[in-house]
Amino acid sequence: MDQRREALVVWARHCLEDMTGHSPVVGEVEVVSGDASFRRYFRLRFERALECDHELVSASKRQFLRQSQFVLVDAPPAHEDSEQFVRVANLFRTAGVLTPRVLEVDLDRGFMLLQDFGDDLYLPALQAGLEVDTLYRAAMASLVHLQSQGDTTGLPAYDRALLRRELNLFNDWFCERFLELVLNEEERALIERTWTFLEDAALSQAQVCVHRDYHSRNLMLLSPDAEQNPDRAPGVIDFQDAVVGANTYDLVSLLRDCYIVWPEQRVRAWALEFREMALAVGLVKNDTEHDERSFLRDFDLMGLQRHLKVIGIFARLNLRDGKSRYMADIPLVIDYVLQVAPQHPEMAEFVQWFENKILPFATPKLQAFIAQQGAAP
Repeated sequence: MDQRREALVVWARHCLEDMTGHSPVVGEVEVVSGDASFRRYFRLRFERALECDHELVSASKRQFLRQSQFVLVDAPPAHEDSEQFVRVANLFRTAGVLTPRVLEVDLDRGFMLLQDFGDDLYLPALQAGLEVDTLYRAAMASLVHLQSQGDTTGLPAYDRALLRRELNLFNDWFCERFLELVLNEEERALIERTWTFLEDAALSQAQVCVHRDYHSRNLMLLSPDAEQNPDRAPGVIDFQDAVVGANTYDLVSLLRDCYIVWPEQRVRAWALEFREMALAVGLVKNDTEHDERSFLRDFDLMGLQRHLKVIGIFARLNLRDGKSRYMADIPLVIDYVLQVAPQHPEMAEFVQWFENKILPFATPKLQAFIAQQGAAP
């Protein structure tokens, strides 16, 4: 018996009964998904929309209670910070970014009752080629709102220590634990120099509010609404790890997504389109030190930091957490690294080492692992 799930459902029903003034509230519960954390998501679905005429509930909250389905979140307090989730959700909404409204929360037990954005992620629509430019423009416009209006007070800094901890996931979890390589002192010194270079590049950029995982599996298609969402902005989820960091971080997460790839010329065109949006609101300077070439360099180097750490994260999810499905995405991430890094002379030594030392071990081992997972029942 899943005691936490049962307790979460009972709690959510009681919350809805208290808020709507109707009892009993009975609905069907289904699993929505898990993610790369310890959180679990469930949907509480009703045959018809709930009625809410409770005079003690604000008019704005009544609107979101008159729904036929809600999302329940199980976020064990030992592993997840629900208080931070709620705070960042409200911060993003205040900045004009559409996050699910938190209707109720029990911080002690790690339970949350959220507005339900549905199941329509960006990724399937992008894979089907549906209004791709429109979707990316809407996502970039939402990102401009976050960067220009997001209150960074109290958010942790994406500082050198955090950047280094993330980058070290590559050598710790991918190279040493998954590939079982023993790195010598010369190789460690090379990695140290490379990480310092990428950290310097990130820290030299304008520091803004960063979602930290702004990609097609965390952006949702919402129904166009002339009043609530006239610009067709995406619903944004998985935002609780927000930090203050480089202004190209979320952009490269979006355009060099770990789950879908686009021609490089198209990616750079979108990146420069974002730069124009950012220029219009004063987020980016327009001088010789911050021209298009410099912006694209920042974009590239930030992407290398992200993709190298993601390789380590995916390996850790597999080895530590038993979440093997992410391993199939590592070859695409490696392709990004080998596509972008050679364009920057400062990365030449690392690229040579990566191609000569890492790839000969990584390619066959990843292929065998992915094939084995595909054959598993």
